[in-house]
Amino acid sequence: MRGFIILILHLILAIPLFGQIEHPAKWQFNLSKDDYKAGDTIELVINVTIKDGWYLYSCDFDPTLGPTVTSFSFQEHSSFSPIGKLTPIGALKKYDETWKGEFTYFENNAEFRQKLKVNSVPVSIQGKYNYQVCDAARCIPFDDTFSIQPTIASNFSDGAVLANGNNKESKSLLGFFIISFLAGLAAIITPCVFPMIPMTVSFFMNSSKNKTKAKFQAGIFGISIIAIYTIIGTVVALTLGANFANFLSTHWLPNIFFFLIFMLFAASFFGMFEIVLPSWIVNKSDKQADKGGVSGAFFMAFTLVLVSFSCTGPIVGAILVASASGKVLEPIIGMLGFSFAFSLPFTFFALFPSLLHNLPKSGGWLNSVKVVLGFIEIALGLKFLSVADQTYHWGFLDREVYLALWIVIFSLLGFYLLGKLRFSNDSDSKHISVPRLLMSIITFSFVVYLIPGMFGAPLKALSGYTPPQTTLDFDINAIARENQPKITSIDNNFGVDDRKPKYSNLLHLPHGINGYFDYKEGIEVAKRLKKPVFIDFTGHGCVNCREMEANVWSDPRVLQKLKEKYVVIALYVDDKTKLPENEWYISDYDGKRKEALGNQNADFQIKKYNVNAQPYYVLLDNNENLLTEPRAYNLNVSSFIEFLDEGLVKYKECI
Repeated sequence: MRGFIILILHLILAIPLFGQIEHPAKWQFNLSKDDYKAGDTIELVINVTIKDGWYLYSCDFDPTLGPTVTSFSFQEHSSFSPIGKLTPIGALKKYDETWKGEFTYFENNAEFRQKLKVNSVPVSIQGKYNYQVCDAARCIPFDDTFSIQPTIASNFSDGAVLANGNNKESKSLLGFFIISFLAGLAAIITPCVFPMIPMTVSFFMNSSKNKTKAKFQAGIFGISIIAIYTIIGTVVALTLGANFANFLSTHWLPNIFFFLIFMLFAASFFGMFEIVLPSWIVNKSDKQADKGGVSGAFFMAFTLVLVSFSCTGPIVGAILVASASGKVLEPIIGMLGFSFAFSLPFTFFALFPSLLHNLPKSGGWLNSVKVVLGFIEIALGLKFLSVADQTYHWGFLDREVYLALWIVIFSLLGFYLLGKLRFSNDSDSKHISVPRLLMSIITFSFVVYLIPGMFGAPLKALSGYTPPQTTLDFDINAIARENQPKITSIDNNFGVDDRKPKYSNLLHLPHGINGYFDYKEGIEVAKRLKKPVFIDFTGHGCVNCREMEANVWSDPRVLQKLKEKYVVIALYVDDKTKLPENEWYISDYDGKRKEALGNQNADFQIKKYNVNAQPYYVLLDNNENLLTEPRAYNLNVSSFIEFLDEGLVKYKECI
């Protein structure tokens, strides 16, 4: 009985995964006003309600980037004339590491407006629209029609969406908090901050005979540090806002400015000059701190923030720059993480002053911390220059140039840690300490890891920080793939000939995998070769498909099976290639004419497997029967290998 219940539960849970047609968006079309006359200018107002956890691509970014741009086409009619282009209202912007470019999108709700000139009344509007939606695991392209007739005010139709998902956003904020927290810890061991720990704690413990009161003031001091930095982050978030932050993160001008700022910070850390605030600001705050009490503790914290600015300014600035990614919460979260870590030692040692004597003494090692941070500032600053270079296709900071700079930067850091480089503020040292030796080993190991990337190694750990591999001039893997024997196709008599697979001049598979892009052709080849079939329902604008290819398909064990054990058929559901008229048909699913390759592939996926999301992977035998349950987005390599192995076992059983 227990086993039967478990089986039923498994079947219930499997239903939404393998038998669901998603329609995450609802579209509504209306005219901006009902009382119009010939010669008036009105607007077609398009509102979209988007399901939670999904997002919809907008219409105003580079259509060659990858994702499907929302587009509308109007059927010509004498009653109206379109004016200008379709305008998105309030679209968000984001730079995507997968596509290496900026795109615009909507979450929850979307609005588009199209100006129309009324030629005669009433207007009669008909047209088509295409769009793509995604959540954290799936992407779905859609095409639909709309109609506003004299007797019909609006038309609703189901659609689909493309989204980050709240869970992914939460993980991103948590990661940014952790990075900012670590930056706060790094700021503690700088020359401007570390020596102030015993001085500040002694101030509280000696200014009051009441130790309980002193500890209370120390607590206020720590909370004040957090409040000051968090207020800074809040001001940045409220004054700049999400749209301006997105402009900062994607436009070439602010990215070049940020790059120069990082170089300025690095020069300061190297000892070329100090970034200091005017002395009158520090002195005025210091006088307020002498008053004591709660206000005194606050101004003592404010004084610490001001005095330590020459060391913490570059770090805080880097966090605020990094937070310019279109999310209002990020500057606040970043400053909260930084200040929480920064305030910990002051509050902790004020509560437990007897532990102060265990702190290491100030010395030259503090300046070494600044220098190390300077090298890191240079390396990270290159990322902003890279964003501008990729977005505007300048082509001067390609992958090999970027990696060469990183190799040099971290090699110099390694030599510095070994004592082979000296800066003006470094103290004399006759020997190298064990911690510096260990750090130099880690640094040089990182350099060795970078070197193969110059020749085509993917460097997956750095995929979000380096330019895409397609910008590499000398890629050994690509050269090797180009020199592999080319796959052949089949003729009508199922004999092998020298023709390339159908659509292979337009479509391609990753990692040098040879395959097919037409279902019937691929099935016939599989029958001839007596191999099982691997169907990849994918799309040009499917970011999750690219993640699967980069992180799962690239595994040597997976690649070996796809290249040698299966006949791979990639069916692009969003491809706009228009087929010959004799291949068009009316779908018995939605009653619409399917003219494009992508439309027919999408229609096939829905009718055959009752699913419309991508990526979606299907294993078939030579009679087009399922070998095992299809799979969707899952970055677990071992699970994907088990999926492929299970298909091979089942195929052997049926032949």
